[in-house]
Amino acid sequence: MNLWLVSPYHSGSHQAWAEGYTRHSQHAMTQLTMAGRFWKWRMQGGAIALAMQARRLLDAGNLPDAILATDMLNLPAWLGLLRGKLPATVPVALYMHENQLTYPWRPGEGRDLTYAMINWLSQLAADAVIFNSRYHHDAWFGELPNLLKHYPDYTHLRLVEAVQARSHVLPVGIEAQAITNAASQQRAASTFQSPNRSIPYLPLILWNQRWEHDKRPDQFFDLLYRLHSAGVQFRLAVAGENFRQAPAEFEIAHTRLADVVVHWGYVASRPAYWQLLAQSDLVISTTAHEFFGISVLEALAAGAMPLLPNRLSYPELLPPALHAAHLYTDADDLFEKARHLLQTPPPPLSQQIVAHFDWAVVAAAYDAFLTRLVAQA
Repeated sequence: MNLWLVSPYHSGSHQAWAEGYTRHSQHAMTQLTMAGRFWKWRMQGGAIALAMQARRLLDAGNLPDAILATDMLNLPAWLGLLRGKLPATVPVALYMHENQLTYPWRPGEGRDLTYAMINWLSQLAADAVIFNSRYHHDAWFGELPNLLKHYPDYTHLRLVEAVQARSHVLPVGIEAQAITNAASQQRAASTFQSPNRSIPYLPLILWNQRWEHDKRPDQFFDLLYRLHSAGVQFRLAVAGENFRQAPAEFEIAHTRLADVVVHWGYVASRPAYWQLLAQSDLVISTTAHEFFGISVLEALAAGAMPLLPNRLSYPELLPPALHAAHLYTDADDLFEKARHLLQTPPPPLSQQIVAHFDWAVVAAAYDAFLTRLVAQA
């Protein structure tokens, strides 16, 4: 088939998802994209630029069999701008990488319901809706009635059930096999050198998530201070995307934990990032928000052990048999399980991650879904 993938915010995990699927799909894929910045403007006005791209493609004879658009697109506006050009028979699937209803806003910012309504209108305009996790699906539909009840009339609550009926869950893919292979080669070569060579080899704890308040770095570093005070020995690598106004906890922790830090800061090179993952023994998440968990899966593919909250999307990432050992319920449970895992590491989960989340597997599921969508159109 000939597919269009429409991605207004083409950066970070949005871009990684789009390009990963494009590389591994059996179908011909044309990407319609915009630079990943000014997210509010992308949701408000990105449809105009992307409709211009679509018109040029249609004029050149590139007619899609199906369209896969992301949640950052104002889908009804985009379709309206293509009136008379794009046949109404072309089915459109909306991929919910995130949503603006349950996504936590930064401290001090008030929630603007405009963007959640764009998500909702886009779902109404789509033939099918894809969520990247069951948790994401349930969180959205659990909160959606409250959004609609916020308005004075014509809330059309009955439409929620109809959209939910055409909603599906398909995970995000990662380059799991490539990460696993690179990690195996890295461990065999044993070429990793810590920038802080005075630190002997000890289990390496990894943070590889965004440096944002919703990831709760305060809870992560409180755990490390507690482990440190209890005499539990470890090394620390803090990676992940960081911003100009990172939470103050990072600067404080960099000073307080300086004696165990072997890496600090964003790793721009993919080989260098995979090298860091290969050396990590325990990846910990303390986040208050997660729709899926790409960074954690990448660490698991490289051989790290997980220690994750028993909520959000994380229970979906691990086999049920591993939940008791690798999912925690509160700060004390987190501390006890971290201490145990650092002292008694279990076998890695690399092959299980490859089997379920490698792009070769996930892209095949997307392909099959879109093939069915076209057949039903």
